[in-house]
Amino acid sequence: MSFKTLDDLTDIAGKRVLVRVDLNVPVKDGKVTDATRIERVVPTIRELSEKGAKVILLAHFGRPKGEPVADMSLEPIAAAVEEILDQRVHFAADCIGDKAASAIAGLKDGDVLLLENTRFHKGEEKNDADFTAKLAANGDIYVNDAFSAAHRAHASTEGLARHLPAYAGRTMQAELEALEKGLGKPNRPVVAIVGGAKVSTKIDLLQNLVKKVDALVIGGGMANTFIAANGTDVGKSLCEHDLAETARAITAEAAKSGCTIVLPVDGVIAREFKAGADNEVVDITAIPADAMVLDVGPKSIAAVNEWISKASTLVWNGPLGAFEIAPFDKATVSVARHAAAETKAGKLVSVAGGGDTVAALNHAEVADDFTYVSTAGGAFLEWMEGKPLPGVDILG
Repeated sequence: MSFKTLDDLTDIAGKRVLVRVDLNVPVKDGKVTDATRIERVVPTIRELSEKGAKVILLAHFGRPKGEPVADMSLEPIAAAVEEILDQRVHFAADCIGDKAASAIAGLKDGDVLLLENTRFHKGEEKNDADFTAKLAANGDIYVNDAFSAAHRAHASTEGLARHLPAYAGRTMQAELEALEKGLGKPNRPVVAIVGGAKVSTKIDLLQNLVKKVDALVIGGGMANTFIAANGTDVGKSLCEHDLAETARAITAEAAKSGCTIVLPVDGVIAREFKAGADNEVVDITAIPADAMVLDVGPKSIAAVNEWISKASTLVWNGPLGAFEIAPFDKATVSVARHAAAETKAGKLVSVAGGGDTVAALNHAEVADDFTYVSTAGGAFLEWMEGKPLPGVDILG
């Protein structure tokens, strides 16, 4: 993996630097409720500003479908960026044309400007050549710091790199370096944990991982589909019985590739899905017909933790159980804390990502102890699936 970073940018004082960032943050009543994505791009913005560049931010917000939509304007986000950056952030009411050009012309060296939502133009998602050229006219250099949008070949994520010298921002750089350690050129053994509700949403992921990792831990509702495919009755547990053949094919591919699939050997069952529901631990072959598995049991936790102790690299996507409600969060929390301890001890490189995974690690209070936790969502998943990422490939 080769790409240029900010380390390769010299003598940029006075240069107009177009920086693609991810500001697609949750907003309620005009206020940003989770500023994580803003915080992650601050190092790039600050570094460019301190080097005297005119920093021009490009971002999308929501799905306006190529038309201006008032409540999808980035103007309220500018205030949040300004507060976190602790520096004035100017705003332009368009990302191309006279409004953008006028705002850029007024910038002094080191100033920061946020342009309006790129998706207010149909040319953005179409990666239209004319629209891309108009965007490119606003800058001298292009920096992509939005890995989370790198799986889309849009004008501001891929097209601009064809017009301007292109570099990875610090967040993009950190993400790519972490992913390279995770699956690109990892230290072995490599263990992957894949959890969540449905196999159907992660078939490509599982098929890719069994060819790349030494052990694949399957948890959550997904595990029930594999267990049922082996001929075990899973009662009322969440299960995609129609994917039994797919599960068997993935298992066969794993055996061919020398990958051990680790399934639960015991489970925590309940008759109702609610916090504090009456529950008990049973062997996975003894699930009552009227019960459902909501978490993996203590023997399974011990087996997963043993694999992590043997591993040099861990890649994690998806919880092991219904972690949102106690006591069915026990397995996810226990395994997350063990992985965090191994990482802090210098024994493990741990890379995790996906919305539920980030929430689960935060719930276990260990997100900061992992080597890298990606907030990229779809791009992280497509990377794990082995699919090309246009916004990354164009930087190479």
